[in-house]
Amino acid sequence: MLAKRIIPCLDVKDGQTVKGTNFVNLRQAGDPVALGKAYSLQGADELVYLDITASHEGRKTFTELVSRVAAEISIPFTVGGGIGALADVDRLLSAGADKVSINSAALRHPELVDEIATHFGSQVCVVAIDARCDDNGLWTCYLNGGRLATERQLFEWAHEVQERGAGEILFTSMNHDGVKTGFANEALARLSDTLTIPVIASGGAGALSHFRDVFTQGHADAALAASVFHFGEIAIPQLKHYLADNGIPVRLIEGKL
Repeated sequence: MLAKRIIPCLDVKDGQTVKGTNFVNLRQAGDPVALGKAYSLQGADELVYLDITASHEGRKTFTELVSRVAAEISIPFTVGGGIGALADVDRLLSAGADKVSINSAALRHPELVDEIATHFGSQVCVVAIDARCDDNGLWTCYLNGGRLATERQLFEWAHEVQERGAGEILFTSMNHDGVKTGFANEALARLSDTLTIPVIASGGAGALSHFRDVFTQGHADAALAASVFHFGEIAIPQLKHYLADNGIPVRLIEGKL
């Protein structure tokens, strides 16, 4: 069985890492390069950097940040935010990123998924899906960092991007984001069991047991979290050993307790 991946996520705004709750109420969490380097040394499997306010002016700053990150860390990292064309993908890969994450642009122009997969390979293309579950159990996809509802539904959209060549799905439950009560395991299991590409779970991590559950109940391939790592609530070596003790295959770094 493939090792399950632990992925810290760093939302970047104005050059600083920030974190909110339910996509709002942001607070600063530190320097994104220093945090990324620390997570790499602690045994994180990958990192995700998201430029959450990717205005045109911010893109140059973010590209420079990606270059700095690439110079300091030794694990794969994905970058997202403001990617709307192949030129954006090329720019970020050239700066040192291993993968790109697209969300709003994919919903507006689904053919972008095909283009990235064709030009750079499916392994480069991560499609992020922000979705909210309503009282009827319907999962609706959102644009623009969770600000704008679409007519697309989570499961049919995930299947479409898989067919278009996406290499992974990064699913964030907006209901669970930042509230630390556990991941959306039922929806994750449905995604994981019906897709053939890996599913990264995001939204809801607050305790060690939540990571165990997202792998055993949610059948996720990877778990992404932010504030529990940024604010020292859970240490990655501690988490990895907990998962291993619970029979979940993870990559351990010797000497990290």
